[in-house]
Amino acid sequence: MDKVILTIATTGSRPTKEQNPNVPITPEEIASAAYECFNEGASIVHVHVRDPKTQKRSLAVEHYAEVVERLRAKCNMIINLTTGAGGQLLIGPDNQPRLEGSYLASPEKRVEHVIKLKPDMCSLDVGSANQTGGVFVNVEVVIDKMAELIKGAGVKPELEVFDVGHIQIANRLINLGLVEKNAHFQLCMGTRMGVAGTPKNAIHMAESLPPGVTWSIFGVAATQFPMVGMGVLLGGHIRVGFEDNLYLRKGQLAKNNAELVRHAATIIRNLNREVATVEDARKILSLPSRP
Repeated sequence: MDKVILTIATTGSRPTKEQNPNVPITPEEIASAAYECFNEGASIVHVHVRDPKTQKRSLAVEHYAEVVERLRAKCNMIINLTTGAGGQLLIGPDNQPRLEGSYLASPEKRVEHVIKLKPDMCSLDVGSANQTGGVFVNVEVVIDKMAELIKGAGVKPELEVFDVGHIQIANRLINLGLVEKNAHFQLCMGTRMGVAGTPKNAIHMAESLPPGVTWSIFGVAATQFPMVGMGVLLGGHIRVGFEDNLYLRKGQLAKNNAELVRHAATIIRNLNREVATVEDARKILSLPSRP
């Protein structure tokens, strides 16, 4: 029976405690949430960090380091650090950039924590996209440099694709040798800036991927659990978590990330598949074992 890797994205860069009081913010809260999800079957944690004082997105290496240290002391979960922070550009109604409020960083800064901490994996956003009030900027020269630095650190990138065109950009990275041919893709569905989270689009995205790769899928908000089902049915892997969705069902806030993982694991089993262990996930993704 094929096994399904379950990733938890605990925090993201946008959800707030005002939206759901159970959103983890501090490194201790993020690590604790990830460990709870590990105990429910999640084998990978996708990590964003926040400034504990402002609760806003952060690039501070010390926050990532604390999450990694706390989590590795508790379990052997696969750690996937984000590199998405540093590509946010606000644009005014006069079509001029608004640097105040934007969050732009060099490719070196965006992967600094990855190079220093050497997690198992890290995200790599391979294309630009519209966002509310601006653009998520990932231009070719920056993507190439980030991919080069990630490869040099011996970390496996997870290629984040928000639309079909982004898959073409990812193929270019593979053809250049900046990303290995057995790449891992993340199909990002239902965001305002990308492809809608529908079954038809999920099938099209999955069928557009190059041969020999692995892939996972997530859906934002109400599309989260439908995309879990599509990922399982199409032979992929899945991701849930507060980064993408704060509700267990319509009108009912999730108590914690672990509740979302528990529900996703039930869907996997009800569709006659098994939830992958950490050891299973390492084999599927060709990741080395950790002591």
